[in-house]
Amino acid sequence: MSGTLNKVMLIGHLGDDVKIHYFEGGNCIARFPLATNETYTNKQTGEKVTNTDWHNIVVRNKAAEICEKYLGKGDKIYVEGRLKNRQWQGEDGNTRYTTEVHVQEFTFLSTRKGEPGSAPSNQQRPTSGESMKSGGSQSDPEPEQDDDLPF
Repeated sequence: MSGTLNKVMLIGHLGDDVKIHYFEGGNCIARFPLATNETYTNKQTGEKVTNTDWHNIVVRNKAAEICEKYLGKGDKIYVEGRLKNRQWQGEDGNTRYTTEVHVQEFTFLSTRKGEPGSAPSNQQRPTSGESMKSGGSQSDPEPEQDDDLPF
């Protein structure tokens, strides 16, 4: 195979609220930590063990604004994107490194507690399981086709 692939799919819980930063020209970037868990039973002790991995999530522009508006610490989300490595100079002069997941698509998997069943249409949160593209547009469902199939 001559091609390469850089794709990440994660389902996890936000470890903190979404932090957003606006740039000149109207673009913005949002960041938040995402926790994923692995649970297994220790065969020697029979004890249930949970390991948590933390991922640095980056979302841009309209999708970043949607995440900031509707997501909070503890919310469950599915993200799909690509891994990117960054390095920078720390205040102490040392070179720092990080690996981030740059989101291309996401889906909210939890609903807000206390959210009414019907909100005004301009304030309505995307429903649980509704997919969003990183460009900010919702993915449209396949149009129904009228056919003569009996099932």
